[in-house]
Amino acid sequence: MSGINLEHISQHFGEQIALRDVSLTVKEGEFFSLLGPSGCGKSTLLNIIGGFLEPTKGVVYIGDQDVTTLPPYQRKTGMVFQSYALFPHLTVFDNVAYGLKVQKKKKAEIKQKVMESLSLVQLDSFAKRMPHQLSGGQQQRVAIARALAIQPSVLLLDEPLSNLDAKLRKNMQSELRNIQRNVGITTILVTHDQEEALSLSDRIGILGEGRIQQIGTPLEVYRQPNNRFVAEFIGQVNLFEAEYDEASSTYIVPHFTQSNGQPVQLKAEGDKEKRKKHLLMLRPERISISSVREEAQPNHVTGVLADVSYIGHSLRLVVRLDKGEIIVHASDAAFPHLPEVGETVHIHWQPEDIVFLDSKVHT
Repeated sequence: MSGINLEHISQHFGEQIALRDVSLTVKEGEFFSLLGPSGCGKSTLLNIIGGFLEPTKGVVYIGDQDVTTLPPYQRKTGMVFQSYALFPHLTVFDNVAYGLKVQKKKKAEIKQKVMESLSLVQLDSFAKRMPHQLSGGQQQRVAIARALAIQPSVLLLDEPLSNLDAKLRKNMQSELRNIQRNVGITTILVTHDQEEALSLSDRIGILGEGRIQQIGTPLEVYRQPNNRFVAEFIGQVNLFEAEYDEASSTYIVPHFTQSNGQPVQLKAEGDKEKRKKHLLMLRPERISISSVREEAQPNHVTGVLADVSYIGHSLRLVVRLDKGEIIVHASDAAFPHLPEVGETVHIHWQPEDIVFLDSKVHT
């Protein structure tokens, strides 16, 4: 196993700048995800780590070795592609053995390592099958076994589960994490799926505008995003552009007004700077909702349901104010009957659930 250290990586394609001065350290044995929208540079960064692209600027270390100019086969990295890239004319055994044959390993060693890798992904009984005889999930596991057979120091995964259906994808996420834990290999996953990154990763790097916007644990990037970009990309969110009012010690949101024409006033904790303008975040699942108004409490708003979406374990509700809308996620168990569009509802949340954001993206 080896850690990875990237120092000031930039990548230019003509006048297009894909990556801007990216520095990143991935710890030995860590499962690290690069998360971001399409075109943000995450696959470009993975290809630079794997040796398929040489950066315009910067240095790549795997362990203590500078591998910036080394070809892929000299880096001790295993790569799993989105398309699996299995050879259709080779058996499962020969697909997994391919890298070992390129390394000119002895037949006995090849057989041992291939079967160990297939056993790791629970496909040792499928060694003689052809790729077309396998399901999508089985093909994906063969691709992982092939990457692991050469005993790499680092495993690189480029959106490996994106071609699978929803149920199989969930199953493969669990299998992938179990395999990584069993082997203990340093792993970097590229994905645009937030839930996948949150559920699999030890830490996540959020890429946007060609830069790392934030690095942290799944809990940190979800609950305490650095800026607007991260907050909006990870899950759903309510954002309020507010002004601090010293007289009431509240944050006034002029773009959200209630039926009485008054702007929404927020009680919040945590920000001691009395700046004039603030960007505040509130996650939808932090909001309580009721058809009956409770006793006076801070952060209480009355509105009308503009949309109701039932997704099994929970409901996504859009509460429309006189001006502005607030998204609420509520447990299915909280509603014996589905609420209907047009109903008047009362929502509230705790002051500590308001998070202060940096309004600027790191560019």
